[in-house]
Amino acid sequence: MEMCIPCCLTQLACCCGSAACSCCCNCCPKIKQSTGTRIMYALYFLLVTIVCVIMMSPTVEGHLKELIPFYSAMCEKLNAGENCKTLVGYSAVYKVCFGMSCFFFLFCLFTIKVNTSKGCRAAVHNGFWLLKFIVLVACCAGGFFIPNEETFLEVWRYVGAACGSLFLLIQLMLLVEFAHRWNTNWSSGVKYNRLWYGALAFVTLMLFTIAVGAIVFMGVYYTHSQACLLNKIFLGINGSLCLIVSLLAISPCIQKLQPTSGLLQPGVISVYVMYLTFSAFSSKPKEMVEINGVNTTVCVFPFNSGLESDKKIVTALGSIILFGCILYSCLTSTTRRSSAALRVCRNSEPETERARCCFCFGDDTDEYDEEKTGSGQNVVYDEREGTIYSYAYFHFVFFLGSLYVMMTITNWFNYHNHEIEKLLDGSWSVYWLKMVSCWVCLVLYMWTLVAPMVCPKRFEA
Repeated sequence: MEMCIPCCLTQLACCCGSAACSCCCNCCPKIKQSTGTRIMYALYFLLVTIVCVIMMSPTVEGHLKELIPFYSAMCEKLNAGENCKTLVGYSAVYKVCFGMSCFFFLFCLFTIKVNTSKGCRAAVHNGFWLLKFIVLVACCAGGFFIPNEETFLEVWRYVGAACGSLFLLIQLMLLVEFAHRWNTNWSSGVKYNRLWYGALAFVTLMLFTIAVGAIVFMGVYYTHSQACLLNKIFLGINGSLCLIVSLLAISPCIQKLQPTSGLLQPGVISVYVMYLTFSAFSSKPKEMVEINGVNTTVCVFPFNSGLESDKKIVTALGSIILFGCILYSCLTSTTRRSSAALRVCRNSEPETERARCCFCFGDDTDEYDEEKTGSGQNVVYDEREGTIYSYAYFHFVFFLGSLYVMMTITNWFNYHNHEIEKLLDGSWSVYWLKMVSCWVCLVLYMWTLVAPMVCPKRFEA
């Protein structure tokens, strides 16, 4: 009981004050204030995303009808239409994501040019979580009271497509930065321990094995002698481009300017390109071919009619990868290193690398003031001297991510009668979006290789 009281006071200060949030468990590792803040916003983002997924799921809607007594009567009292039709479907997702995007955009404007964590605006950004949650709920609910619904949905659809495409571009740039950072970090450990060289070689070999295996798999199941011409063309193009960037990465002209360039980066890029290619082929509308007088669906993974659970597993896996990429982009795009990568330039301050398996997370060797709560997780205040990431840009990336989620969940421009259970079903717009994403990713990586030759002054150490 004595330990619960300080913990409750700490959580109260976090929810209604400017104190940093932390867990009540002593066994939890210490957490930086900046990391805790970003995790809290990510939880807000994830919560609204889950609500949107529920709104697009007829299965969940059916369960609610069964579990909630007087469901129809409740919907009528809420003026939500018959069986709460106004609270489900793509229009409801558009309205909720409009509210979430407004929340992050307002905070983007509110935190412009915040360079210290000691001001009142920084205090609002890093605390008052209960009040901000109420504001978020109010924004999402307010979307349902927008007049001229048809005009709003039409205009917001194109705004979402533009902002969602911009977020996708940032995500691809971060993937390239991730590949370079991985190689740089592990390569820095080779001079101290040769085991890191073995780890680099093993991971590189595994990545290229997966990429080649994916090409063979798609060549077997997603091509056909009488159909699927686009699949055959694009599989050949993407496979060839992956080979070209791999050879370019280890070419003497690139090695001269970038000694750490190796095969790990093109391995990461190749695997991701093959994933996007597979996802595009899976999203392509099904093609029928007459075989022995019977119309047969070709160029699809051979799911048996009795194994629908397998398809659900694939859909769930695709959703996890999708939202994992979204959260990674939102949480890492605002670091100084990633911001420099998005500008395609080298950091002005040389960074010392310490090889680590979990290199994505910040180096724990930095010394910061640490607050011992006594009854819970210890908080490291790493922004005493100034902010370590741009608050405004952080909220702007979440603003773009909100619209990307909106477009993805509603299947971009094929939103009519779409269901979340059909997230990976056929759609030409999704097919071309993912295929173009493959080429953009490859072009971005090729540019990071040749840019030091084209713009040498920009990349001078």
